Amino acid sequence: MYIILVYDIEEKRVGKMLKLCRQYLNWIQNSVFEGELSEVKLKELLMRSRAIMNMEKDSIIVFSSRQEKWLEKQVIGKEKNDLDNII
Repeated sequence: MYIILVYDIEEKRVGKMLKLCRQYLNWIQNSVFEGELSEVKLKELLMRSRAIMNMEKDSIIVFSSRQEKWLEKQVIGKEKNDLDNII
């Protein structure tokens, strides 16, 4: 499934969350990630995220779709992380 993950984490934990999310998804903007993940990998990511988060102060929002083609993406201004699929 195609995932967009957004987090709002206190500054002292941001580095750990950034490092974790980059292991699973593509970083596209501050605190925003996207990419394809299986349900198992998403559950794993969220489980590991909970170990970093303070559940009283931090949050994660996950948007999911069966495939990326069902979402329209429009970037205005400079895209922070160009995700060209050129190998």
